[in-house]
Amino acid sequence: MSAFSGMIYQAAAIAVRNGKVCVVRSSSGKRWVIPKGCLESGKSLGDIALQEAWEEAGLVGILNPEPVGSYLYDKWENTCHVTVYLMEVTEVAEEYPESMLRERLWLEPNRALARINDRGLRAVLRKALKEDRIHIEA
Repeated sequence: MSAFSGMIYQAAAIAVRNGKVCVVRSSSGKRWVIPKGCLESGKSLGDIALQEAWEEAGLVGILNPEPVGSYLYDKWENTCHVTVYLMEVTEVAEEYPESMLRERLWLEPNRALARINDRGLRAVLRKALKEDRIHIEA
């Protein structure tokens, strides 16, 4: 990581439904990512993961309280520390806060890995698969 000015804490959700993982377009539209956002005052990282899953992908679900892992990346002249949680999706909305800004896809985990560019996020997703925390339906 570079010598940037500070650390920004974020939370993300690997949202799983019927053995598939939800990926969304980044806000720039150039990359595929998972729902993720910055920690806000008075909220836990888990709260943020659930909130971002709703805002960015229209998903409601049950968050596993134990994070899958974390990764670092540089943005906004800071280092971002992202804590990643697994979320079992129970509801999928057609309309949600960022539905006009982001495309949402449901992919088998290995296809999701192929779409995601960020090495740190790919490593966390691989770890979840290796530990059999994402259950793939036959």
